[in-house]
This record gives sequence, C-alpha cells and structure tokens, in this order.
Amino acid sequence: MKFVTKKIHSYLDYPVAVALMALPFVLGLGNSNSLALQLSVGTGIAALILTLLTDHQLGVYRIIPYKGHLFADTLVGILFVITPFVFLFEGLDAYYYWIIGATVLAVVSLHKPEVATSN
Repeated sequence: MKFVTKKIHSYLDYPVAVALMALPFVLGLGNSNSLALQLSVGTGIAALILTLLTDHQLGVYRIIPYKGHLFADTLVGILFVITPFVFLFEGLDAYYYWIIGATVLAVVSLHKPEVATSN
C-alpha cells in the first residue's frame, strides 16, 4: 500500500529539513559524540538545498529530478541507521539517528509511483 505521492513528499521536505537543523539543539544531542549534533544540522542544510533544487511541487529551481531526490533520501536513511554504529553514538544520540533513518526509509518505501499520462 504505497500512498506517499510526489506532492505529499514535497510538503514534507521543508519541515523535515528544518527539524533536522533544530531538533539537535532542542533535544541536546551530542552527549556521546559532538558529531551527533553537527551531522544532523549539516544534513538539514543539505536537505533544504536539495528540496529547493528538486523538480517537484515546491521546488524553486527544479534542477534535480525527483527520482534523484528519492535516491538521496534513501542514502540519508541508510546512513542515519548505520551512523550510530560507526561513530559509537549512545543513548539519545543513537536513538535519534535510528528513528530518523527508519522514518526516512519508510517514507521512501511508501512512495507511490507516478502514472504516466499520454497527451
């Protein structure tokens, strides 16, 4: 049951980018490794730029194909899931990355393919 359309995804992108930049400060990430805070903020900035450049509803410049955006999201999800193991994040730092990574992968996996229309 895939229900996340391109339009829905475009509306999720901006709040997610802002959350990736703000939540580390709100939650006090970085207790087990300061990289936990820095990596999320950097990813949020990159996500904002990616969203601005994506060819979807709310893209401003529409340079990057939507499939490329989905590929980048998939990579971020995978990297967020493995990051706590690689950098030895513990506690809230680790849970934050695992939850965000799993959520991103879930959204991508629930993406509803677009139906080609003939003109």
